[in-house]
Amino acid sequence: MTSVKEFRVDEPASPGELGRGSFVFTDDYSVFDWGKMPDEIPDKGASLCTMGAFNFELLEANDIPTHYEGVVIDDETVDLGEALAAGATPEEMAISLTQVPDLPFADGEYDYDAYHEEAGENYLVPLEIVFRNRVPVGSSLRERTDPADHGLDHDEWPDEVVDLNEPVVEFSTKYEEQDRYLDREGADAVAGEASIDRLEELARAVNYVVTEQASEAGLVHEDGKIECLYHEGEIRVADVVGTFDENRFSYDGQQVSKEVVRQYHKRTQPEWVEAVGEAKERADEEDVADWKSLCEESPEPLDDDVIRAARDLYCAGTNAYVGQDVFEAPSLPEAVDAVRSL
Repeated sequence: MTSVKEFRVDEPASPGELGRGSFVFTDDYSVFDWGKMPDEIPDKGASLCTMGAFNFELLEANDIPTHYEGVVIDDETVDLGEALAAGATPEEMAISLTQVPDLPFADGEYDYDAYHEEAGENYLVPLEIVFRNRVPVGSSLRERTDPADHGLDHDEWPDEVVDLNEPVVEFSTKYEEQDRYLDREGADAVAGEASIDRLEELARAVNYVVTEQASEAGLVHEDGKIECLYHEGEIRVADVVGTFDENRFSYDGQQVSKEVVRQYHKRTQPEWVEAVGEAKERADEEDVADWKSLCEESPEPLDDDVIRAARDLYCAGTNAYVGQDVFEAPSLPEAVDAVRSL
């Protein structure tokens, strides 16, 4: 069980063979790496499953290898179009499985050599490959780089959203308690046998496909990430791709992603958000892996009108992205206007 979806294993992976299992999407949500929050957003799981399956099928149509096998309806695995034609909104996605060894932590360091020794030639690459098309105010990229690093004609980052001339691809750790960005050499060491060049190539390809599809729906694709598995020399796109939880999209200047809920918590529960930041800093200083154990505040549930607006945004956004009225929801402009006033 992750913070937002369940993970089921039908046939476990072995050192030489991929296994088979599924993701079951829930209506839970997570912000600030907290994990499961104290309430749910109705239909969120079905909307993410629908959008994720749609994107995987788009990637496969563009010859981008993935671990996707279809959506599960009444214990049968079918493609998304067949499910939607039957009036079903899927909440379960069938996938190929790889191995995910433990990542040991001792003396303030993570042991990636041990991870890869156990993984062999079949493993989930312990990286997130992040791509950015835009740099919003508050982005960590502004702290780590200068505009000139990206061919931008600014001495300093302006106090507004900046569109990049070319997408930026970065590498971040995946299984550390507090993820950190890595330079190319560090990412290469963490990736093991998986080629950094191939990981970047796949990230750029996924970004292109999702950006084009979003544009057709009137959405701007701002940034996102992929995860990948490595199996006997082949790298496949794994986890879930291009949803409103994995990526940031906007419509007419308004965020259409879980960033809406994230920013709402910043405005309405600043004490908790500040406590999260302080706990993460303290964990860094004390070499403690579990930063949540150091956090002195907990989040409060959302008001009903906020949950309703978030639900409509997920569903309206999915309808627009896949080009079908899968969910009963207001139009995307109406859903966007509702969250603007939160």
